[in-house]
Amino acid sequence: MESGDAARPGSGQATGAPPPRLLLLPLLPLLLGRGLRVAAAASASSSGAAAEDSSAMEELATEKEAEESHRQDSVSLLTFILLLTLTILTIWLFKHRRVRFLHETGLAMIYGLIVGVILRYGIPATSGRDKSLSCTQEDRAFSTLLVNVSGKFFEYTLKGEISPGKINSVEQNDMLRKVTFDPEVFFNILLPPIIFHAGYSLKKRHFFRNLGSILAYAFLGTAVSCFIIGNLMYGVVKLMKIMGQLSDKFYYTDCLFFGAIISATDPVTVLAIFNELHADVDLYALLFGESVLNDAVAIVLSSSIVAYQPAGLNTHAFDAAAFFKSVGIFLGIFSGSFTMGAVTGVVTALVTKFTKLHCFPLLETALFFLMSWSTFLLAEACGFTGVVAVLFCGITQAHYTYNNLSVESRSRTKQLFEVLHFLAENFIFSYMGLALFTFQKHVFSPIFIIGAFVAIFLGRAAHIYPLSFFLNLGRRHKIGWNFQHMMMFSGLRGAMAFALAIRDTASYARQMMFTTTLLIVFFTVWIIGGGTTPMLSWLNIRVGVDPDQDPPPNNDSFQVLQGDGPDSARGNRTKQESAWIFRLWYSFDHNYLKPILTHSGPPLTTTLPAWCGLLARCLTSPQVYDNQEPLREEDSDFILTEGDLTLTYGDSTVTANGSSSSHTASTSLEGSRRTKSSSEEVLERDLGMGDQKVSSRGTRLVFPLEDNA
Repeated sequence: MESGDAARPGSGQATGAPPPRLLLLPLLPLLLGRGLRVAAAASASSSGAAAEDSSAMEELATEKEAEESHRQDSVSLLTFILLLTLTILTIWLFKHRRVRFLHETGLAMIYGLIVGVILRYGIPATSGRDKSLSCTQEDRAFSTLLVNVSGKFFEYTLKGEISPGKINSVEQNDMLRKVTFDPEVFFNILLPPIIFHAGYSLKKRHFFRNLGSILAYAFLGTAVSCFIIGNLMYGVVKLMKIMGQLSDKFYYTDCLFFGAIISATDPVTVLAIFNELHADVDLYALLFGESVLNDAVAIVLSSSIVAYQPAGLNTHAFDAAAFFKSVGIFLGIFSGSFTMGAVTGVVTALVTKFTKLHCFPLLETALFFLMSWSTFLLAEACGFTGVVAVLFCGITQAHYTYNNLSVESRSRTKQLFEVLHFLAENFIFSYMGLALFTFQKHVFSPIFIIGAFVAIFLGRAAHIYPLSFFLNLGRRHKIGWNFQHMMMFSGLRGAMAFALAIRDTASYARQMMFTTTLLIVFFTVWIIGGGTTPMLSWLNIRVGVDPDQDPPPNNDSFQVLQGDGPDSARGNRTKQESAWIFRLWYSFDHNYLKPILTHSGPPLTTTLPAWCGLLARCLTSPQVYDNQEPLREEDSDFILTEGDLTLTYGDSTVTANGSSSSHTASTSLEGSRRTKSSSEEVLERDLGMGDQKVSSRGTRLVFPLEDNA
């Protein structure tokens, strides 16, 4: 049986030969080794083929996921573009129908809310739940993780902390994740054009007329509002703790931080209505100036509060050394940011003055745009605040660089930043409406929300009324009660408060702040913004005012700011109302900075000492000597100085005392003051009472008048 079985494989074997099994025995180890190798090779071949198939499938799946992610990115961006398009069309309809109860930003928020509801409840989840991996050996979170999955490394980035109670409710809808933007997008892309446009479009004439009051409201008022709101909210937090409504830590520094970010006013709705109705220019200047500087102060103040680090174990207790360190940080950041913005503007002015870029308007506009935007990023990279830097860069660009630009570039830069400001602002407000339903970490606390509304009202009142009282003690032209009530009413919250709140939502306290800030913005834009027009009528504030003309002195609703009696001459109004701080440096600016940085101003050879003659000739623009074209200073403002001025009309020079002579220079200064003569009054009347624009071949200035009051 065995021999038969063994002979079965070999059919051509001779009779009498040894059994095949015996022949195979010496070869058994070799055959076994070869068989094992063949089997191993076959197994390796099959496993290699399987690995290749698996790798191909993984690559295919990865490509499919990337394609799907790209499609969702396109859909999310398309959603916002459609939101802006719908907002623009509705704005046109509202303007056509003269509807003023709802501003464009309120419309953008409503459309954002509608789309947020659709995305939240109308689109099913499109991704499976991720598996939770435990890393109990680590004591901190990492910003980036490299995970080894079957020999392949995958990179994961930190999205934020999730409380244990919400671990099972993490949003799995990929579309909702896509429309949730990184907060840095707001700071680095959307905020710069908004803040720069505020500085670049600043009406300096009315701004500097009320500069002292604006600085007081912006700096001192914001600090007062911050500490009042912070302390009141700390009391609310203590009440929540007693009532058991506080589920996590909420420190005093968190309350102060909330007071800082919520003190950033953004009365965009009120100012838009003011601009459309041509409301009183001084009230507009006070509100606009306060909101522009207030944003800068609020962001620096919030950074200083975050930097507050007391020594010892209790990092949230009061420490005098840490407090003064925070004050020093505030002053250092603000002054450094201010300097960086001003220097960037000066560099741009010098480049546009001493090059022939005006021959190529496209290159000129592109350089202006890049230099202005880079100011924000440069300040952030150096540890300063980009908002402050880009604000003062815009003011410097408007004051100096604008005069060096070609006519085409002036129009382009104005329109470019106006469009960017409009789109960025409406994008942010649309995202606010969207975030109410798409943001995954909302913490709604009715007690905290109600307390925040009360604290904001009291903080704004303490901001406006006491400061106005003290300011009126030193102002010749008082800030009337109707103006104070309107400023109190106009303390809306907007884009800056939202951007500061969404920048850090890692902790329980910050999440509650963000949710409350969002609701406050909704309320102030919709309710307070919609009541602006009735409030103007109720407070009897003038509308239909030409911003370039002073109102008649007998207008009752403006008399509180116009003068103390009919003997106040309108011709010397600018001198009386311009802040003394500004008047101190204006002469230096006109005599030295303007000639150095622009094509306007008196020749430096007439203002610098004789030993600086070579430097003066190098820095003075050739247009000043040749007088072959009008000196470009159309964006300047009329500010009265302490010296008499001389204007050139063609080749004839007319001085403040009425004399005329042949002269080739465009402007000159006389140091002595003269009393007003009859010829001066005639000249003053011909020039529009000393406060109107003068078109001449020289620098546009205003004749100084004696203060008879």
